[in-house]
Amino acid sequence: MSGETQNPGQSSGTFPSEGQTPIIISVDAMGGDKGPAAVVAGISLSAKTSPDMRFIVHGPRATLEPLFVKRKDLVDRCELRDAPDVVSMDDKPSQIMRSSKTTSMWSAIEAVRLGEANVCVSCGNTGALMMLSVVRLRKLPGVYRPAIAVLWPSRNPQGFNVMLDAGADIKADERDLLQYALMGASYARNGLGLKRPRVGLLNVGTEEFKGRSEMQAANRLIAENAQNGGFDYVGFVEGSDIPGSRADVIVTDGFTGNIALKTGEGTASLIGDFLREAFQYTPLSRLASLLAYTSMQRLRKRIDPRRVNGGVFLGLNGPVVKSHGGADATGVSAAIQLAFQLAESNFSAKLAARIASATMAAADGDADDKDGADK
Repeated sequence: MSGETQNPGQSSGTFPSEGQTPIIISVDAMGGDKGPAAVVAGISLSAKTSPDMRFIVHGPRATLEPLFVKRKDLVDRCELRDAPDVVSMDDKPSQIMRSSKTTSMWSAIEAVRLGEANVCVSCGNTGALMMLSVVRLRKLPGVYRPAIAVLWPSRNPQGFNVMLDAGADIKADERDLLQYALMGASYARNGLGLKRPRVGLLNVGTEEFKGRSEMQAANRLIAENAQNGGFDYVGFVEGSDIPGSRADVIVTDGFTGNIALKTGEGTASLIGDFLREAFQYTPLSRLASLLAYTSMQRLRKRIDPRRVNGGVFLGLNGPVVKSHGGADATGVSAAIQLAFQLAESNFSAKLAARIASATMAAADGDADDKDGADK
């Protein structure tokens, strides 16, 4: 990308022309904190960005139908699928597996599995969504652990960095971290338009001797596979590099990534509160806030988490985008537009090919090592 920073959750302006096969997005309308009304409003906002978006919306028909009555723009673009039950944020994994077949989440994922939709979007329980996605869609051949990739505002020209894993699995060994690097680089190519992303491995320091043994092993493994993976490896990076310009993709385990994500969200909220307090402190500061209004609005737009809403589940046979549970219409729309962008670029097929290529290269390398040892 070049020029003005583009929000990855917004249309790139390169949609297929009318008459081409539309992109069908399967939306779980239930499970979000703000209810299905916010999801339907987000669908309406997204529909305005492209005539080639179509939707299958899942939830209790009696609840959803009244929400669509006044949205004439969606009449010919949405199909409602009756799913009477909802996966709640408090449901345990054992409960979900026993009673999930009648839920909106299951129905939304199933539409992707059956090839009726290109991508699934849900605001619901993250753990349940990942579990059901793995069970129904299955992992791509060669993938050990799926990962959640998120976009992080950064100093890079594209405006965002990719970080993964953001909480799909708290564990990750060197093989997992290598696959995260491959998947993250593929996401950066298709989601951010970067031809050759720079990948960094999050560690407690940038020195090569720092970190646990699996980090050392991952460092070597990622470096060895960078050329075949189509990315540049910059080595170890630190927490300050997550929003920095040293790398485009930050690789870490789900435990560390989730803490970093929640810390970043909390810090952004705290700074916003401090700024509001500072501008209300005296009459002069209130005047200053009026003079700085345009700049403050630009800053608020740049760091607004709603505009980069959407964690992408990587490593599955079908794309799934997890919207933040508290997303409003703007946030849901951003997640849907990100899903559209990935489906339009045929991201899943490209990721599968990249993983397969890396797996074959690793197998060839192991075979060469064995042959060398025999000789």
